[in-house]
Amino acid sequence: MPPRPLPKPVISLLVAFLGIAGATAQGRAAEAGATPPHRFFADDSFWNQPIPSDARVDPRTERWIKLLETEKSGENFLINCEQWTIPVYEVNRDTPLVKVGLVALTPGEQARWHTNRRYFGHGKDFNLVPIPNTASPDPQTDSHMAVVDWDRKLVWDMWALSRNPDGTWKSATGMIYPSDGPGVFTTEAIGVVDGESVHFHGPSRAAGVPAVAGLIMYDEVMAGEIRHKVAAASRFCAYKEFVFPAAWTDGFVEGGIPEGSVIQLDPALDLSRFPLTPEERIVCVALQRYGMVLVDIAQGQPVYAEGLWGHPGRSWKGKLRPTGGLSTIPYSDYRVLVTGPVTRMGDGRSKFAPVWDNNR
Repeated sequence: MPPRPLPKPVISLLVAFLGIAGATAQGRAAEAGATPPHRFFADDSFWNQPIPSDARVDPRTERWIKLLETEKSGENFLINCEQWTIPVYEVNRDTPLVKVGLVALTPGEQARWHTNRRYFGHGKDFNLVPIPNTASPDPQTDSHMAVVDWDRKLVWDMWALSRNPDGTWKSATGMIYPSDGPGVFTTEAIGVVDGESVHFHGPSRAAGVPAVAGLIMYDEVMAGEIRHKVAAASRFCAYKEFVFPAAWTDGFVEGGIPEGSVIQLDPALDLSRFPLTPEERIVCVALQRYGMVLVDIAQGQPVYAEGLWGHPGRSWKGKLRPTGGLSTIPYSDYRVLVTGPVTRMGDGRSKFAPVWDNNR
Protein backbone atom coordinates (compact mmCIF):
# COMPACT_ATOMS: atom_id res chain seq x y z
CA MET A 1 0.00 0.00 0.00
CA PRO A 2 1.68 3.25 -1.07
CA PRO A 3 1.89 6.25 1.26
CA ARG A 4 -1.36 8.19 1.41
CA PRO A 5 -0.66 11.70 2.70
CA LEU A 6 -3.75 13.32 4.14
CA PRO A 7 -5.10 16.58 2.68
CA LYS A 8 -4.17 19.57 4.83
CA PRO A 9 -7.81 20.33 5.79
CA VAL A 10 -8.24 16.77 7.07
CA ILE A 11 -4.98 16.98 9.02
CA SER A 12 -6.07 20.27 10.56
CA LEU A 13 -9.43 18.84 11.57
CA LEU A 14 -7.76 15.75 13.02
CA VAL A 15 -5.25 17.76 15.03
CA ALA A 16 -8.06 19.94 16.31
CA PHE A 17 -10.12 16.90 17.28
CA LEU A 18 -7.23 15.25 19.11
CA GLY A 19 -6.42 18.51 20.87
CA ILE A 20 -10.03 18.89 22.00
CA ALA A 21 -10.12 15.27 23.16
CA GLY A 22 -6.94 15.73 25.19
CA ALA A 23 -8.07 19.05 26.62
CA THR A 24 -11.43 17.54 27.56
CA ALA A 25 -9.75 14.65 29.38
CA GLN A 26 -7.43 17.03 31.24
CA GLY A 27 -10.38 19.26 32.02
CA ARG A 28 -12.33 16.36 33.55
CA ALA A 29 -9.31 15.45 35.67
CA ALA A 30 -8.89 19.06 36.82
CA GLU A 31 -12.60 19.41 37.62
CA ALA A 32 -12.43 16.26 39.72
CA GLY A 33 -9.36 17.56 41.53
CA ALA A 34 -7.49 14.43 40.50
CA THR A 35 -3.76 14.13 40.06
CA PRO A 36 -2.89 13.42 36.41
CA PRO A 37 -2.01 9.74 36.03
CA HIS A 38 1.63 8.75 35.87
CA ARG A 39 3.16 8.04 32.48
CA PHE A 40 6.10 5.68 32.14
CA PHE A 41 9.36 7.13 30.80
CA ALA A 42 10.59 10.60 29.92
CA ASP A 43 8.47 13.02 27.94
CA ASP A 44 10.93 12.78 25.06
CA SER A 45 10.96 8.97 25.11
CA PHE A 46 10.15 7.19 21.87
CA TRP A 47 7.12 5.68 23.62
CA ASN A 48 5.61 9.08 24.38
CA GLN A 49 5.94 10.70 20.94
CA PRO A 50 2.83 11.19 18.79
CA ILE A 51 3.11 10.08 15.18
CA PRO A 52 3.85 13.10 12.99
CA SER A 53 1.33 13.94 10.29
CA ASP A 54 3.93 13.36 7.58
CA ALA A 55 4.98 9.89 8.81
CA ARG A 56 5.82 7.58 5.90
CA VAL A 57 3.88 4.38 5.34
CA ASP A 58 6.07 1.34 4.74
CA PRO A 59 5.68 0.19 1.12
CA ARG A 60 5.27 -3.39 2.38
CA THR A 61 2.12 -2.46 4.30
CA GLU A 62 -0.31 -3.95 1.80
CA ARG A 63 1.48 -7.32 1.88
CA TRP A 64 1.67 -7.29 5.68
CA ILE A 65 -2.02 -6.39 6.04
CA LYS A 66 -2.90 -9.34 3.81
CA LEU A 67 -0.71 -11.50 6.06
CA LEU A 68 -2.59 -10.30 9.15
CA GLU A 69 -5.86 -11.12 7.44
CA THR A 70 -4.83 -14.80 7.36
CA GLU A 71 -5.14 -14.92 11.18
CA LYS A 72 -6.39 -18.42 12.05
CA SER A 73 -8.79 -17.24 14.75
CA GLY A 74 -10.53 -14.89 12.31
CA GLU A 75 -10.09 -12.05 14.80
CA ASN A 76 -8.71 -8.58 14.13
CA PHE A 77 -6.66 -6.73 16.76
CA LEU A 78 -8.01 -7.56 20.21
CA ILE A 79 -7.28 -6.49 23.79
CA ASN A 80 -5.53 -8.67 26.36
CA CYS A 81 -7.12 -7.25 29.50
CA GLU A 82 -8.35 -10.37 31.29
CA GLN A 83 -5.41 -12.72 30.77
CA TRP A 84 -1.95 -12.96 29.17
CA THR A 85 -0.98 -9.44 30.21
CA ILE A 86 0.94 -7.60 32.92
CA PRO A 87 -0.27 -6.51 36.37
CA VAL A 88 1.51 -3.49 37.86
CA TYR A 89 1.79 -2.81 41.59
CA GLU A 90 2.85 0.47 43.16
CA VAL A 91 5.41 0.18 45.95
CA ASN A 92 7.42 2.50 48.19
CA ARG A 93 10.39 2.42 50.55
CA ASP A 94 8.31 0.59 53.17
CA THR A 95 7.45 -2.31 50.87
CA PRO A 96 9.35 -5.43 52.01
CA LEU A 97 12.32 -6.36 49.82
CA VAL A 98 12.45 -10.00 48.76
CA LYS A 99 15.04 -12.11 47.00
CA VAL A 100 13.88 -13.29 43.58
CA GLY A 101 15.78 -16.38 42.52
CA LEU A 102 16.36 -17.84 39.07
CA VAL A 103 14.24 -20.43 37.27
CA ALA A 104 16.10 -23.59 36.20
CA LEU A 105 15.43 -25.24 32.86
CA THR A 106 14.61 -28.92 32.65
CA PRO A 107 16.37 -31.00 29.96
CA GLY A 108 13.19 -30.86 27.90
CA GLU A 109 13.07 -27.07 28.19
CA GLN A 110 16.72 -26.82 27.21
CA ALA A 111 15.92 -28.76 24.04
CA ARG A 112 12.86 -26.59 23.33
CA TRP A 113 14.82 -23.37 23.87
CA HIS A 114 17.80 -24.78 21.96
CA THR A 115 20.29 -23.99 24.72
CA ASN A 116 22.76 -25.58 27.07
CA ARG A 117 22.11 -22.88 29.66
CA ARG A 118 20.78 -24.16 32.97
CA TYR A 119 18.87 -20.99 33.84
CA PHE A 120 17.09 -18.07 32.26
CA GLY A 121 18.63 -14.76 33.32
CA HIS A 122 18.23 -11.61 35.35
CA GLY A 123 19.57 -8.28 34.15
CA LYS A 124 22.27 -6.14 35.71
CA ASP A 125 21.52 -4.86 39.24
CA PHE A 126 18.33 -6.94 39.47
CA ASN A 127 18.50 -8.31 43.02
CA LEU A 128 16.15 -7.55 45.90
CA VAL A 129 12.69 -6.53 44.72
CA PRO A 130 9.91 -4.75 46.64
CA ILE A 131 6.90 -7.05 46.25
CA PRO A 132 3.66 -6.40 48.17
CA ASN A 133 2.23 -9.37 50.07
CA THR A 134 -0.98 -9.08 48.05
CA ALA A 135 0.77 -9.05 44.67
CA SER A 136 -0.25 -11.66 42.13
CA PRO A 137 1.37 -12.36 38.76
CA ASP A 138 -0.66 -13.05 35.64
CA PRO A 139 -2.30 -16.44 36.39
CA GLN A 140 -1.53 -17.68 32.88
CA THR A 141 1.75 -19.48 32.22
CA ASP A 142 3.63 -16.30 31.25
CA SER A 143 3.15 -15.05 34.83
CA HIS A 144 4.35 -11.52 34.11
CA MET A 145 4.38 -8.86 36.82
CA ALA A 146 5.85 -5.40 37.33
CA VAL A 147 6.25 -3.12 40.33
CA VAL A 148 6.94 0.60 40.27
CA ASP A 149 8.22 2.99 42.91
CA TRP A 150 7.22 6.42 41.59
CA ASP A 151 9.11 8.27 44.35
CA ARG A 152 12.41 6.52 43.64
CA LYS A 153 11.60 6.43 39.91
CA LEU A 154 12.31 2.70 39.55
CA VAL A 155 10.53 -0.17 37.79
CA TRP A 156 11.10 -3.90 38.19
CA ASP A 157 9.55 -6.36 35.74
CA MET A 158 9.55 -10.16 35.65
CA TRP A 159 8.39 -13.08 33.53
CA ALA A 160 7.49 -16.57 34.81
CA LEU A 161 7.29 -15.26 38.37
CA SER A 162 6.09 -17.55 41.15
CA ARG A 163 6.16 -17.73 44.93
CA ASN A 164 8.03 -20.58 46.57
CA PRO A 165 6.46 -22.55 49.46
CA ASP A 166 8.72 -20.71 51.93
CA GLY A 167 7.42 -17.31 50.76
CA THR A 168 10.41 -16.39 48.62
CA TRP A 169 10.04 -15.82 44.89
CA LYS A 170 11.66 -16.94 41.64
CA SER A 171 11.37 -15.64 38.09
CA ALA A 172 12.75 -16.60 34.71
CA THR A 173 13.68 -12.99 33.90
CA GLY A 174 14.10 -9.73 35.77
CA MET A 175 14.98 -6.16 34.87
CA ILE A 176 15.27 -2.91 36.82
CA TYR A 177 15.22 0.48 35.07
CA PRO A 178 14.24 4.12 35.64
CA SER A 179 10.57 5.01 35.29
CA ASP A 180 11.61 8.40 33.89
CA GLY A 181 14.29 7.12 31.51
CA PRO A 182 14.15 6.45 27.76
CA GLY A 183 12.32 3.12 28.08
CA VAL A 184 14.71 1.51 25.62
CA PHE A 185 17.34 -1.21 26.07
CA THR A 186 20.19 -1.67 23.60
CA THR A 187 21.21 -4.99 22.10
CA GLU A 188 24.83 -4.39 23.10
CA ALA A 189 24.00 -3.62 26.73
CA ILE A 190 21.78 -6.68 27.04
CA GLY A 191 24.57 -8.90 25.74
CA VAL A 192 22.39 -11.29 23.78
CA VAL A 193 24.01 -13.46 21.10
CA ASP A 194 22.52 -14.12 17.67
CA GLY A 195 20.38 -17.25 17.71
CA GLU A 196 19.50 -17.31 21.41
CA SER A 197 16.57 -15.94 23.39
CA VAL A 198 16.81 -12.52 24.99
CA HIS A 199 15.19 -14.07 28.08
CA PHE A 200 18.58 -15.46 29.13
CA HIS A 201 19.70 -11.86 29.71
CA GLY A 202 16.87 -10.28 31.70
CA PRO A 203 14.20 -8.71 29.47
CA SER A 204 10.69 -10.07 29.91
CA ARG A 205 9.52 -8.98 26.46
CA ALA A 206 10.95 -10.92 23.52
CA ALA A 207 11.63 -7.66 21.67
CA GLY A 208 14.01 -6.66 24.47
CA VAL A 209 11.91 -3.73 25.67
CA PRO A 210 10.59 -2.95 29.18
CA ALA A 211 7.49 -4.97 30.05
CA VAL A 212 5.57 -1.81 31.03
CA ALA A 213 6.39 0.00 27.78
CA GLY A 214 3.15 0.72 25.94
CA LEU A 215 0.94 -0.94 28.56
CA ILE A 216 -2.58 0.55 28.68
CA MET A 217 -3.01 1.61 32.30
CA TYR A 218 -6.32 1.71 34.15
CA ASP A 219 -5.80 5.18 35.64
CA GLU A 220 -5.06 6.82 32.30
CA VAL A 221 -8.11 5.28 30.63
CA MET A 222 -10.27 6.44 33.53
CA ALA A 223 -8.75 9.93 33.15
CA GLY A 224 -9.82 9.92 29.50
CA GLU A 225 -6.56 9.88 27.55
CA ILE A 226 -3.66 7.55 26.72
CA ARG A 227 -0.54 9.63 26.03
CA HIS A 228 1.83 7.01 24.67
CA LYS A 229 2.29 4.24 22.13
CA VAL A 230 0.54 0.95 22.85
CA ALA A 231 2.24 -2.43 23.20
CA ALA A 232 1.08 -5.14 20.80
CA ALA A 233 2.05 -8.63 19.65
CA SER A 234 1.49 -10.67 16.52
CA ARG A 235 1.56 -14.19 15.17
CA PHE A 236 3.34 -12.79 12.12
CA CYS A 237 6.52 -11.21 13.53
CA ALA A 238 9.51 -11.53 11.20
CA TYR A 239 12.26 -14.10 11.66
CA LYS A 240 15.51 -12.42 12.74
CA GLU A 241 14.43 -8.91 11.78
CA PHE A 242 13.77 -6.09 14.22
CA VAL A 243 13.74 -2.29 14.26
CA PHE A 244 14.10 0.34 16.98
CA PRO A 245 12.92 0.42 19.76
CA ALA A 246 13.21 -3.38 19.76
CA ALA A 247 16.60 -4.75 20.80
CA TRP A 248 15.79 -8.34 19.75
CA THR A 249 13.07 -10.55 18.29
CA ASP A 250 11.54 -14.01 18.64
CA GLY A 251 9.58 -13.79 15.39
CA PHE A 252 9.58 -16.83 13.15
CA VAL A 253 7.78 -15.77 9.95
CA GLU A 254 10.01 -15.23 6.94
CA GLY A 255 8.99 -11.88 5.46
CA GLY A 256 6.84 -11.04 8.48
CA ILE A 257 6.57 -7.70 10.30
CA PRO A 258 9.74 -6.82 12.26
CA GLU A 259 9.34 -6.52 16.02
CA GLY A 260 9.62 -2.86 17.01
CA SER A 261 7.46 -1.81 14.04
CA VAL A 262 4.86 0.89 14.62
CA ILE A 263 1.37 0.12 13.32
CA GLN A 264 -1.03 3.06 13.12
CA LEU A 265 -4.79 3.04 12.98
CA ASP A 266 -5.84 5.35 10.13
CA PRO A 267 -6.08 8.79 11.80
CA ALA A 268 -8.91 9.77 9.43
CA LEU A 269 -11.02 6.74 10.38
CA ASP A 270 -14.48 7.62 11.75
CA LEU A 271 -14.57 5.70 15.04
CA SER A 272 -18.32 6.24 15.39
CA ARG A 273 -18.79 3.49 12.78
CA PHE A 274 -17.75 0.86 15.32
CA PRO A 275 -19.43 -0.48 18.50
CA LEU A 276 -16.88 0.93 20.93
CA THR A 277 -17.32 1.66 24.61
CA PRO A 278 -16.05 5.11 25.66
CA GLU A 279 -12.94 3.44 27.06
CA GLU A 280 -12.31 1.46 23.86
CA ARG A 281 -12.61 4.69 21.91
CA ILE A 282 -9.84 6.15 24.11
CA VAL A 283 -7.64 3.19 23.11
CA CYS A 284 -8.47 3.71 19.43
CA VAL A 285 -7.64 7.42 19.57
CA ALA A 286 -4.25 6.46 21.04
CA LEU A 287 -3.76 4.00 18.17
CA GLN A 288 -4.48 6.84 15.74
CA ARG A 289 -2.30 9.41 17.46
CA TYR A 290 0.58 7.29 18.84
CA GLY A 291 0.22 3.87 17.19
CA MET A 292 1.04 0.41 18.51
CA VAL A 293 4.46 -1.24 18.71
CA LEU A 294 5.11 -4.96 18.16
CA VAL A 295 6.93 -6.19 21.28
CA ASP A 296 6.32 -9.95 21.19
CA ILE A 297 4.74 -12.89 19.41
CA ALA A 298 1.26 -14.19 20.25
CA GLN A 299 -1.37 -16.56 18.96
CA GLY A 300 -3.29 -13.66 17.50
CA GLN A 301 -2.85 -9.89 17.43
CA PRO A 302 -3.43 -8.41 20.90
CA VAL A 303 -2.73 -5.05 22.43
CA TYR A 304 -2.04 -5.08 26.16
CA ALA A 305 -4.00 -3.49 28.99
CA GLU A 306 -2.91 -3.60 32.63
CA GLY A 307 -3.88 -6.82 34.42
CA LEU A 308 -6.13 -5.88 37.32
CA TRP A 309 -6.12 -9.09 39.39
CA GLY A 310 -4.85 -8.23 42.84
CA HIS A 311 -6.47 -4.77 42.60
CA PRO A 312 -9.83 -4.98 44.41
CA GLY A 313 -12.40 -2.48 43.14
CA ARG A 314 -10.79 -2.16 39.72
CA SER A 315 -12.12 -3.96 36.67
CA TRP A 316 -12.17 -3.61 32.90
CA LYS A 317 -15.66 -5.14 32.85
CA GLY A 318 -17.95 -2.92 30.79
CA LYS A 319 -14.97 -0.78 29.75
CA LEU A 320 -12.50 -2.83 27.68
CA ARG A 321 -13.41 -6.14 26.04
CA PRO A 322 -11.05 -8.71 24.57
CA THR A 323 -13.24 -8.84 21.46
CA GLY A 324 -16.31 -7.02 20.22
CA GLY A 325 -14.92 -3.49 20.28
CA LEU A 326 -11.43 -2.96 18.91
CA SER A 327 -11.68 -6.31 17.12
CA THR A 328 -14.50 -5.01 14.90
CA ILE A 329 -12.06 -2.67 13.11
CA PRO A 330 -10.61 -4.45 10.03
CA TYR A 331 -6.88 -4.85 9.51
CA SER A 332 -7.29 -2.83 6.31
CA ASP A 333 -7.78 0.31 8.45
CA TYR A 334 -4.19 0.04 9.74
CA ARG A 335 -0.83 0.79 8.16
CA VAL A 336 2.76 -0.02 9.13
CA LEU A 337 5.08 2.98 9.31
CA VAL A 338 8.69 3.35 8.23
CA THR A 339 10.59 3.34 11.53
CA GLY A 340 14.27 2.79 10.80
CA PRO A 341 16.92 0.33 9.63
CA VAL A 342 16.40 -3.40 10.14
CA THR A 343 18.76 -5.43 12.33
CA ARG A 344 19.01 -9.01 11.10
CA MET A 345 19.59 -11.02 14.27
CA GLY A 346 17.34 -12.67 16.79
CA ASP A 347 16.06 -15.80 18.48
CA GLY A 348 16.54 -18.79 16.18
CA ARG A 349 14.87 -21.53 18.23
CA SER A 350 11.80 -21.66 15.97
CA LYS A 351 13.99 -23.37 13.39
CA PHE A 352 14.66 -26.25 15.80
CA ALA A 353 11.36 -26.67 17.65
CA PRO A 354 7.80 -25.42 17.11
CA VAL A 355 7.00 -22.27 19.08
CA TRP A 356 3.45 -23.59 19.50
CA ASP A 357 1.01 -26.05 18.03
CA ASN A 358 0.69 -25.16 14.34
CA ASN A 359 -3.03 -25.90 14.48
CA ARG A 360 -3.66 -23.01 16.84
